[in-house]
Amino acid sequence: MWERYFLPSTLGEALALLDRYRRACRIIAGGTDLILELERGARRTEILVDLSRIPDLDQIEITGNWLHLGPLVTHNQVVASAGVVARAFPLARACWQVGAPQIRNRATIAGNLITASPANDTITPLWAMDARVVLLSRERGERALTFDQFYRGVRRTALADDELLIRIEVPLLGPSERGTFLKLALRRAQAISVVNVAATVNTPGGRAPGSEALVTHARIALGAVAPTIVRATKAESFLAGKPLSEDVIATASELAAQASHPISDIRAEAWYRSEMVKVLTARALRQLRDGREMAEWPTRPAKLWSRTGGRFPPQDRSSEFEKERENVIRLTVNGEPAQLRSVRAKTLLAALREDLGLTGTKEGCDEGECGACTVWLDGIAVLGCLVPVERADGCAVVTVEGLAQPAGVQHALQDAFVRAGAVQCGYCTPGFLMSGANLLEEIHHPSTDQIRQAFTGNLCRCTGYYAIVKAVEDAAAMMDQ
Repeated sequence: MWERYFLPSTLGEALALLDRYRRACRIIAGGTDLILELERGARRTEILVDLSRIPDLDQIEITGNWLHLGPLVTHNQVVASAGVVARAFPLARACWQVGAPQIRNRATIAGNLITASPANDTITPLWAMDARVVLLSRERGERALTFDQFYRGVRRTALADDELLIRIEVPLLGPSERGTFLKLALRRAQAISVVNVAATVNTPGGRAPGSEALVTHARIALGAVAPTIVRATKAESFLAGKPLSEDVIATASELAAQASHPISDIRAEAWYRSEMVKVLTARALRQLRDGREMAEWPTRPAKLWSRTGGRFPPQDRSSEFEKERENVIRLTVNGEPAQLRSVRAKTLLAALREDLGLTGTKEGCDEGECGACTVWLDGIAVLGCLVPVERADGCAVVTVEGLAQPAGVQHALQDAFVRAGAVQCGYCTPGFLMSGANLLEEIHHPSTDQIRQAFTGNLCRCTGYYAIVKAVEDAAAMMDQ
């Protein structure tokens, strides 16, 4: 794992650390990919430089016809942005299909881009919308790169050792443009793409083209079917000047498949991926023709950030703050001050269990798949197994033991779990309680769909979901009494 952990308080400090340590260090923001890579030995680093305490890097700004995303903007922040949903819908829809709420609360768009997997979901819509990244070096200043300049192969980018990705710039869809994103995976949530497709079309006369309106410009990007995301340029050119009739859609879908060069792996055979490119491209174009791309978009998505607004509070740090120096992490756990010593290179999950004896938080998969380690970090639901313990310094953490406040008084959801028989083997129960209680703070009367959205990151191996969902519904009613 890592040997030293820096928490700079300014962008200048972060750039200075990069300039000093170069390849010996790695930037961490959400860490949902990086922590797994380090634990699996897929990546090695001596130093982590955490950007999460630098203020104003999590801003979403719309200026004129451009969307600007800071490097700490999370997937759930994009989902919650009305401006992004209205004028950059392919990105919003892709963000909604990444992982689960606890992942989306930490994972950043910038991190997804830098990881550079051809199956990463947000790269595809951004490439289809002609986005660009802005990189910053202490020595050379800023430079802006288009995606075809930035991506150089599987998990390879043009980012230099001393550079930070400081901004993502996205041209917004115009008044006569529509766009969407579709994903095929092996399950409905918490799954990497087998194939994904993003498409936009520009038609005169408004945002509902219909089958007779002529496409003046189209953009189609394909994910998980080549060493990088690719544009289906022949299909784009073919669509120009034509209506979105069934015959045109069928030909465009065939041309899109020709742009793919998939491999066979554990998720799918190459021939299947090629066929699914045709299917998803056709579905996307039909949705855009019929104006149905937002038909399944949730009115109020469940995000599991209680009443925080989804932003972690910045904290003041000295310019040379480094956890190795004093090797003490101070935080508040379940309302009480706590200190952790000699816990370098541990996850928050490990520190809670091994150093504070709070074993209610369970270790299930240890890779962000099961939700058993769900805790609240400054009020936001996260997965303890993917949070470096150093990140929790100065923060408020709540575990399942802290739901009973005041001491000994069960949370309404705990009582509802007992009454509804929602506990079977019990191993997953703490994670479900933490997700469900957070949801009830965020949405006092969640619908069944919102409850299911909230639990997409929590696995029950006993398949007891019906009773768990009912317990949340019952708890919402109890809390009104």
